[in-house]
Amino acid sequence: MQVVETKSEGLARGYSLTLPASTMNEKINEKLMAARAEVQMKGFRKGKAPLPLLKKMFGKSILGEVLQETVDGAVRQHFEDTGDRPALQPDVRITNDDLEDGSDLNVELSYEKLPDPPEFDFKTVKLDRPVAEVEDAAVDEALSNLAQNAQDFEDKGEGAEAAEGDQVVLDFLGKIDGEAFDGGAGEDFPLVLGSGQFIPGFEDQLIGAKAGDEKNVEVSFPEDYQAEALAGKAAVFETTVKEVRAPKAAEIDDELAKKYGVEDLEALKGQIKDRLAQEYGSASRSLVKRKLLDALDETVTMELPKGLLDIEAKQIAQQLWREENSEVEGGVPEDLSPTEEHVKLADRRVKLGLFLAETGRANEIEVTDQELNQAVFERARQFPGQEQMFFDAVRQNEQMLQQIRAPLFEDKVVDFILELADVTDETVSKDELQKRLEALDEEEEAAAEG
Repeated sequence: MQVVETKSEGLARGYSLTLPASTMNEKINEKLMAARAEVQMKGFRKGKAPLPLLKKMFGKSILGEVLQETVDGAVRQHFEDTGDRPALQPDVRITNDDLEDGSDLNVELSYEKLPDPPEFDFKTVKLDRPVAEVEDAAVDEALSNLAQNAQDFEDKGEGAEAAEGDQVVLDFLGKIDGEAFDGGAGEDFPLVLGSGQFIPGFEDQLIGAKAGDEKNVEVSFPEDYQAEALAGKAAVFETTVKEVRAPKAAEIDDELAKKYGVEDLEALKGQIKDRLAQEYGSASRSLVKRKLLDALDETVTMELPKGLLDIEAKQIAQQLWREENSEVEGGVPEDLSPTEEHVKLADRRVKLGLFLAETGRANEIEVTDQELNQAVFERARQFPGQEQMFFDAVRQNEQMLQQIRAPLFEDKVVDFILELADVTDETVSKDELQKRLEALDEEEEAAAEG
């Protein structure tokens, strides 16, 4: 194979490849010989048909097959010889007008190669990592919230009026045009006012009611109500309030722990402390990761493939357009162009993505099958009852696997760099940690919106 370089500008490369006709002919004859053993041709015994006749009959179809294999092999050999790695699918064009005249095969190959990673000493990166300790007050606050969520209700006493948040025990019978309808009756039903459990307007009309009150509640079913026979209909519910109860937080004791499936209060406190520690740790890592990426963005210099930048900028512009125009039908406008902010964000993403990928490759960082399976299982848990179906579907879809593998790989590379970087822990309160995390979220949203 003869190779002539036709372009070398930045990362852009162009080559002219010439493959001898003899190579093509050898492969065609090999395939004809392999096929002859199975061909039964009139006038010849099986496997004895002459090659010229076979070539006349099957040459065109075999030529196409050989052509594809030859070009693929030549391109593959080129990348092995040069060490180049294309940023996107390379452009391969056969320039011969007629491939049946025995001419050499001429191929034009063009692509943008991935840049060589710059040398970088991660020990020069200095970062502060905000760290918050789990204090007893935070555990007590979480316990109090759990007690509120596990609240009971107690009788407010004779003559007490129902307020929002109270629970009323009532009998009711719903009627439309004076006729009772299916599903519109109940007895001793406990209803928390303000919970939105009943159709709009029902609960509001029971505020101020007392035990023993009888009240007709007039409402209209929503137009999009799930039961079509009732949708948009006006109804009257004849109600009898039998009891009014006030909410009462559960006691913070062993019984509360058992409601949450834990043996006793101390065990519940331990679980809460572990969960808070994980939350604080996750917030801390998000902040130090952002600081690391900002530091790398400022200091790493790489020439970037224009094709990758263009694709990333367009994807950012399209994604943001969809988010801002979710109600618009017909898809993204064809003339949508990335803004300067979109291009800037694309530059950051492509540079950091390539740099982290090269760092991982150079240091043989990989996502193990066990790590990938665990991540898929975590996703599958979001679909109760269909976990195995989801898991099997993902394992058979390489694109979905890559979407799950990519952030795992990035996190492993980030952890590798943080081990080498000069990181100093900064003790902060949980409120300060949360404040910084919220500020980071707002900053990322603003950057994305441009």
